[in-house]
Amino acid sequence: MTKIHLLSISLLFSMTSIGQTVGLLQHDQESLDDGYVLFAPMGSNNTYLIDKCGKLAKTWGSAYRPGISVYLMPDGRLLRPGIIDNATFNAGGRGGIIEIIDWDGTVSWSYTLSSNMICQHHDVRALPNGNILAIVWESKTQDEAVAQGRDPALVSDLLWSEAILEIQPTGATTGEVVWEWHLWDHLVQTFDATKPNFGEVADHAELVDLNFNASAVQSDWIHLNSVDYNPDLDQVLVSAHAFDEIWIIDHSTNTAEAAEHTGGNAGHGGDLLYRWGNPATYGHGSASDQVLYGQHNARWIENGLPYAGDIMLFNNGSGRPDGNYSTVEVIKPPMDEMGYSSLLPYGPTAPVWLWNDGNPHSLFAQNISGAQQLSNGNVLVTNGPIGNFIEVDALGPRVWSYVNPVAGNAVLAQNAEPVMNAVFRSSFYPSSYTGFTNHVLVAEHTIEDINPVSDACALTTAIGEAQRDGDPSIFPNPASDRITINFDPALMGLARIQVFNSLGQCVITTTVPALGTQLSLPVGQLENGLYVVKIEGQGTHAERTLCVLH
Repeated sequence: MTKIHLLSISLLFSMTSIGQTVGLLQHDQESLDDGYVLFAPMGSNNTYLIDKCGKLAKTWGSAYRPGISVYLMPDGRLLRPGIIDNATFNAGGRGGIIEIIDWDGTVSWSYTLSSNMICQHHDVRALPNGNILAIVWESKTQDEAVAQGRDPALVSDLLWSEAILEIQPTGATTGEVVWEWHLWDHLVQTFDATKPNFGEVADHAELVDLNFNASAVQSDWIHLNSVDYNPDLDQVLVSAHAFDEIWIIDHSTNTAEAAEHTGGNAGHGGDLLYRWGNPATYGHGSASDQVLYGQHNARWIENGLPYAGDIMLFNNGSGRPDGNYSTVEVIKPPMDEMGYSSLLPYGPTAPVWLWNDGNPHSLFAQNISGAQQLSNGNVLVTNGPIGNFIEVDALGPRVWSYVNPVAGNAVLAQNAEPVMNAVFRSSFYPSSYTGFTNHVLVAEHTIEDINPVSDACALTTAIGEAQRDGDPSIFPNPASDRITINFDPALMGLARIQVFNSLGQCVITTTVPALGTQLSLPVGQLENGLYVVKIEGQGTHAERTLCVLH
């Protein structure tokens, strides 16, 4: 991966332009982890990749608005659910179709999970084996719910249960479900002793109380809003929004074991191995013991990062007893020789790291949103409803801030109030990420037309070095027909020149037949746009940005 920036100064920038409202608002170069931020505005069909200067490095298009997470896979392809119409499942977070989009924008896989019985929603996750985990709503009738022990007075015409499916892509639009887990197989209820699943809720923390959070007017009973996978543990982590909890499930089971209470590495089948956030859900606490409030984006912190193996989440905070405010929290689930500690209520009693923006009431994101641990100890925070991405250091101060300038499929005017620019979450990918291998990223212009901070900002950690005396140079630039490349006569062993377009595709390759001080190269066949000219040879490695303009 090659990253090109046209400026080379490094300063501390903050919002100094009166009325500046979108794009880059703050940039502390010395405190940032170098790389790119990926996001899909909720009202747009596009997905954007920007650098820390707020400059656009790449855009992917789609026929659908996001449904609603988006990821860059290790092979450089984009994993992105999309929203399709569904008359049964019409709540926030609806998706229904999962796409994998190649680097050049080609949709290489499109898989539909949408009917009157099921619908993919909120989040998906790519597994190391190439399969895809998806959260899926499942429709249950009122009669089906009552037959399992739901209080008839507390059930709507349809009840939405949850499932997690592992899909193996088998063709351009086909896939095979190779593993599945259904919440409906892991219930407990104390309402009706004549019905299945009857038992004391407090004795079965591994099961989900069918009558907790029950409502005669709300079909979306659980509302899972994130899914993550831990390859070391072979376990799945989900965020149960309506229960104010996170749950961990054993993925090492086969599908039959996942429907039972035994089997798998942990020996508990598909029962919950761990849950945290609201012990009242399993009869071991009251409202005073609740610590999560409508949380999002629960994820294991990856190996090699601070707090590796712990769980980070965005605690939205709607309904806190002391007022509505959001926090980012890291928890360390207690373990014993059998796995997660069986002591109830489930610990820990407090997070090992918490960020509240310096004031418990200074940040409140009512819905969506997320957080990600970075390698240098910083954390990328997404305030989803207002499309604000914030990077904070380990002690809490903000070192970077960016506001999504895209509303729907339009770009907001600078200095206008940002509206309709919500983002489910943003994700950071370091410059060394394998998904960028063999691709050229040219980050020169912002998405919005004017941004004083971005105009002055540049990164100093780009792979392409600043030009020195004697290095190859290109003129004219911009060019319309031909360019001339000048070389230092002292350079020896020059062998190859390549030109890459903004998609990272090599569009020109030429071998230098003999050394000289100049080489003329035709570029008139290229479309208007930015290109990277890569010059390689013994003792020589240079990259130059070229603008073609006819």
